[in-house]
Amino acid sequence: MIIPKANKLSTNELKEVEAIASDFECSILEIQGHNRCVYAILGDEGREVMFKRIAGLSFISKVEMIESPYKLMDRRSGLADHRVQVGKTEVGKEEPFFIAGPCTIDPNNPNLYLESAHAIKEAGAHALRGGVWKPRTNPYSYQGDNQSLEIILQAREETGLPIDIEVMDSEQLKLAFDAKVDVLQIGTRNALNYSLLKEVGKLSAGSDTTVLLKRGRHVGSPNEFIAAAEYIVAEGNPNVMLCPRGTTPHLEGYRNHPDESITPLLKNRTWAPVVVDPSHSVGHADFVLACSLAAIAYGADGLCIESHIDPSKGIGDDPKQAIRPEKLGELIQSCQAVWKSRYLP
Repeated sequence: MIIPKANKLSTNELKEVEAIASDFECSILEIQGHNRCVYAILGDEGREVMFKRIAGLSFISKVEMIESPYKLMDRRSGLADHRVQVGKTEVGKEEPFFIAGPCTIDPNNPNLYLESAHAIKEAGAHALRGGVWKPRTNPYSYQGDNQSLEIILQAREETGLPIDIEVMDSEQLKLAFDAKVDVLQIGTRNALNYSLLKEVGKLSAGSDTTVLLKRGRHVGSPNEFIAAAEYIVAEGNPNVMLCPRGTTPHLEGYRNHPDESITPLLKNRTWAPVVVDPSHSVGHADFVLACSLAAIAYGADGLCIESHIDPSKGIGDDPKQAIRPEKLGELIQSCQAVWKSRYLP
């Protein structure tokens, strides 16, 4: 990891560093952080002479070797002061960051989503979620529709809120990125799809696009979870949020096994913000508030919550686990109170 004295290396300075690295069969990856660029050495970093030569350049502040399975995601890396911003909001800076919206956008009833979006904004959410394409265990279940992308784009235009949608393959990724979707969500089934993670990182490198990476369902360890995010950052996009969302096997009475308690472990190892999904964790609207409060108490930077203006008319998981926008507003206020209590002397 190379940290320059200035915010960014000039073209000639970068060429000089790259020339030294190439002498040792290594290459340099430039990563644009919130305040400065950092430069990762790709290849065999165990070259003491290479380190000394680069560190000796007048425009280099320091060169560090990070002994970690994830060199960029590690909280000691040059990205330690990177801040993730979605729309106009810096995630986890002054208050919890709330993403909310229906599980699934019904292309046959767009007004339900649009009305939900306006009510969710009124409740105090910072961003809208909505399922355009849906991963389903049963191949005969509703899989989503490209028309739904136009609906959530209309909701963004009407409300001014950034939008978050899940992508599962290259085609969906291209459509979402071309539409300038603010948050690309990688769901739990693709949490270890390293080819997709690399493609997402490469396509979104250098952009303002943020990636919400969910934790793998099958009890992915903290290190495995963070290492998955490393695939995205290593392709050039450091705008990553980690999203615990419950694991298997499920806890009787809940949809999954709630895992908001993993938050301190993640924040102890990485600089990336943690945005917990209580809706998928517990899978029942009645339990979402308790799980949300627990997540904030554990130190989460935000929440991703399913909310629908009339859950009974929703499709997908909305009828059982989406909360109404008025309940979302109450939840947001309660979570803000817990957030403030974390910082009391």
